[in-house]
Amino acid sequence: MTRYLVRRLLGTVPVFLLITLLVFLLLHAAPGDPAALLLSDATSEADVIEARQRWGLDQPLHIQYWKFLAAAVTGDLGKSFRLAQPVSELIAMRLPATIELATFSILIAVTLAIPLGVWAGAKPNSWVDNLGTSFGLFGISMPNFWLGIMLILLLAGSFHILPSAGRSTYGIAGSQDTGFYLLENALQGNWPAVKDALMYMAMPAFALGANMIGILMRVTRSSVLEVMHEEYVVTARAKGVAEQGVLWRHVLSNALIPIITVVGLELGTLLSGSIIVETVFAWPGMGSLLITGVTSRDYPLIMGLVLMYTVAFVTINLVIDALYGIIDPRIRY
Repeated sequence: MTRYLVRRLLGTVPVFLLITLLVFLLLHAAPGDPAALLLSDATSEADVIEARQRWGLDQPLHIQYWKFLAAAVTGDLGKSFRLAQPVSELIAMRLPATIELATFSILIAVTLAIPLGVWAGAKPNSWVDNLGTSFGLFGISMPNFWLGIMLILLLAGSFHILPSAGRSTYGIAGSQDTGFYLLENALQGNWPAVKDALMYMAMPAFALGANMIGILMRVTRSSVLEVMHEEYVVTARAKGVAEQGVLWRHVLSNALIPIITVVGLELGTLLSGSIIVETVFAWPGMGSLLITGVTSRDYPLIMGLVLMYTVAFVTINLVIDALYGIIDPRIRY
């Protein structure tokens, strides 16, 4: 296992280089000058030239890319053109919000999709199966930005049940030292702040996780249907094991490999989907920060965020590969 993970880690180096190079070239191929865009219209040409020199935009592309790589290896992602702050600090401020939102979305998806998929697979063509299939199709079909807007109009605009945007109510959020509002206030016993954070998180988390709910439910159903008639399941029933025990102990445990694979793939989708969802709900995470960088042609900010997203994708895939061997002892690397 250790040798395999080391090989995988070494294999990610070309991935990082290729992705960062492609994004770097696409940014510089786009029309327009970041210096002229970020500076005011009243700025003189001399000021634009000075800004390009200060940001290193007057250097050849290969020199700019090499400097980015050399600095990134040491943890220096540069300074944002627009915000005039180190990119690493900006990411550190926004990352907790994205992690909390993605984690809550995963919890909602797993809690709803896996039980519904197991019951639908255990009772094919029943009303439970029809309900689960319809719910799964709804989750897959609905674009998260459209679902987010509909949730805002319905739950915030019409019924005033949940707040429409933001992350917390001013004066209620309590301690915010780490950026993990929910976890930090729960550990401190500040339950009004926890309730407030959950209310703000409910709609964006559901909108972000709806697609994952649909896909995970359908995969769980298919995996359970495949396992239901295996010999070990028939043997468990013959020994008098209760049906619930057969489903959750024997069927689900042997159907987990494709489910975990889908969860790993959908985690990457959650990260990319958070870009749109965070913008719709004004959620102060990495996704909205990336939108800010793209609209202002902020090269260091975009490159730093792309690098972070790539690290997240690679880490998720490594964790999923390691889980295969833990869940199924027959798998050896």
